[in-house]
Amino acid sequence: MDLFEHQAKRLLTDYGIPMPIGETARTADKAGQAARRIGAETFVVKAQILAGDRKKAGGIRFASTPAEVEKAAAQMIGSTLVTSQTGGVGVPVEAVHIEEMVRVAQNLYLAITIDKRAGQIVLLASDEGGEDIEKRAEDGAGQIERLALRLEGKTLQGDFESVAERIVKDPQLRSGLVTIMRNMAAAFVGLDASQVEINPLAVTKDGALVAIDAKMTLDDNSVFRRPDLAALQAGSKAPADPSELEAQRHQINYMGLDGNVGLVVNGAGLALVTHDLVVDAGGRPANFMDIRTTASSLDIAHGFGLILKNPAVKSIFVNVHGGGMQRCDTIAEGIGIAMRRSGRRVPIVIRMAGNNAAFAHTVLNNNGVAFTSADDMAEGAAAAVSAAQREAA
Repeated sequence: MDLFEHQAKRLLTDYGIPMPIGETARTADKAGQAARRIGAETFVVKAQILAGDRKKAGGIRFASTPAEVEKAAAQMIGSTLVTSQTGGVGVPVEAVHIEEMVRVAQNLYLAITIDKRAGQIVLLASDEGGEDIEKRAEDGAGQIERLALRLEGKTLQGDFESVAERIVKDPQLRSGLVTIMRNMAAAFVGLDASQVEINPLAVTKDGALVAIDAKMTLDDNSVFRRPDLAALQAGSKAPADPSELEAQRHQINYMGLDGNVGLVVNGAGLALVTHDLVVDAGGRPANFMDIRTTASSLDIAHGFGLILKNPAVKSIFVNVHGGGMQRCDTIAEGIGIAMRRSGRRVPIVIRMAGNNAAFAHTVLNNNGVAFTSADDMAEGAAAAVSAAQREAA
């Protein structure tokens, strides 16, 4: 469960992590009222979406008066914000968070997360926080300190002091930084989190530490232990795409993306592999699709139809493995139905294996579906990407 910034800040405040004075509003009028209560010299108005890189997209704005706050909120609320992390479709803004602006001398970075490869909970820290920290680290322009933490009872332990010494010089500042690290660790355990991130953690010109932005991901399976988090769970979910909801009713997990290679896959794991193969071949997937074993040929026709309705799709890669409950010919029947309904013709690459794979090719031919057959997944992904590039040229 990903939390909005204002939700994460509210929870972290309970764990003693300093935050700017702020309020959240869902209308421009309420935003203006919030600004008057805050009474700052300069305000920051932040669009509340579950994605980063907001500032570059106009999702973070500055205002000098409550009237300017109200104007900025009116422009944001109800708009669609497109950032580097939302894809081309963007996400709707339903609320803004208004804060007093903090006078920053230095930006730090702190996060506690799970390193799945190492099987460890780790603290990440840097003396350079703010935007593009991941890219700066990859380019060697910024160093991120890494500390493995130990779970002892209900407490995360680690040498926080040594990390603080490496990223700040002032002894008094180090003491405050260690306290924040320990409080973040307590929040990580106490809230059953899988990620707690403060970026940036500002060193103010007065020498104080303030969390300017916060992100948090909680374990959905632990909500039963904290009934007070149930409301957050409902409030943290972004409005669902109507196509995704309709696909769910047809036994298909579907999510639109911003690429031009449509994907038809059964099984979430295979779907993720297929996505990566298309990217590795130089393409961009237009969707994620996982056909459930309970889907009928009519259900599959609906899912295939969603892809055909997308004008950005230039080719389709069908990568399925027939099992005991979901045969390849059932999927082929669905594709045939969708193609007849749509009338649209796009290059289709098909890789099928497993139950009734050979018969499925016959079904496709009998339905007049033109397709290219691939023997393995990588070959199929490359062929679909090449076809999309030709169609887009």
